[in-house]
Amino acid sequence: QLQLVESGGGLVPPGGSLTLSCTASGFSFINYAMAWVRQAPGKGLERVSDIDGRGGSTYYADSVKRRLTISRSNANNTLYLKLNSLKPENTAMYSCAKVAYYRGYVTFRGRGTQVTVSS
Repeated sequence: QLQLVESGGGLVPPGGSLTLSCTASGFSFINYAMAWVRQAPGKGLERVSDIDGRGGSTYYADSVKRRLTISRSNANNTLYLKLNSLKPENTAMYSCAKVAYYRGYVTFRGRGTQVTVSS
């Protein structure tokens, strides 16, 4: 059974950092590109970052460049997202997603972990 379970979210002050994790199971992790998406309150889903199966290629949305770092551990079937210099507008539910191919459409998405940036 395919599962994606996110963790690491929480309340962080402006300027703070967080590292989100996504543990995958039920499929051959190394063979699939992955992505992180987020949904802020009252807004639509936003694709923020992608990484290919080997971790050699990464993509970041213009809105988050130089603020986020995506990485993966294929040995541990885990996807990561490091968020730096957080702002209140970064408050959102962050979810990891299995995608059909690098920067392709989402085929499965986890439930997400909430990130709240507030003083």
